[in-house]
Amino acid sequence: MQDFWFYVKLGFNHVLDFGAYDHILFLAALATPFTFKYWKRVVILATIFTIAHCTSLALAAFDVLTVDVGLIEFLIPVTILLTALFNFIYVFRDAVNVGMYLHILVTSFFGLIHGFGFSNYFKLLMAEEDDKVVPLLGFATGIEFSQVAIIMVVLAIAFLLQNVLGLKRSHFIVGLSILICAITIPLLYATLLNLIE
Repeated sequence: MQDFWFYVKLGFNHVLDFGAYDHILFLAALATPFTFKYWKRVVILATIFTIAHCTSLALAAFDVLTVDVGLIEFLIPVTILLTALFNFIYVFRDAVNVGMYLHILVTSFFGLIHGFGFSNYFKLLMAEEDDKVVPLLGFATGIEFSQVAIIMVVLAIAFLLQNVLGLKRSHFIVGLSILICAITIPLLYATLLNLIE
């Protein structure tokens, strides 16, 4: 049980690591078009992301599949940028009318990519573990708790700006999505340089 809580904490800290803020950026981009009215939808997307993220960790931990780290480090900011750009659809269409199936499919794929970004380190941690299932479950639990926390913060900011201060929903979506893109583009450029070197 002690190992389980160690991995819960590891998963929690993995997402909330401000030194590696790519996870936070992705979740902020994912939650941007939603409000508290649709909180279940964004939590479902985050849970799907967690499952996909831990699936790629499991594939690496059990030596089923490994992916080039340089490529993954490049693809992670690509996923953030695409998610932020996808938010512009919500400016012109109501959140209810944007296809959830596409959103679920894309979020799953992006979760796999993000999971492979952490897989080498996670694999090293689990090298001495006989039972790899408990650490994976603990890590998934920590990721899920931290992701829900980030999503609730984004929804609270959206509520404050839109419902209290009267900012238009479309302006909030555009503004936050542009900010996320502006933060992500230098990260994307740096990883691209590393990839082609």
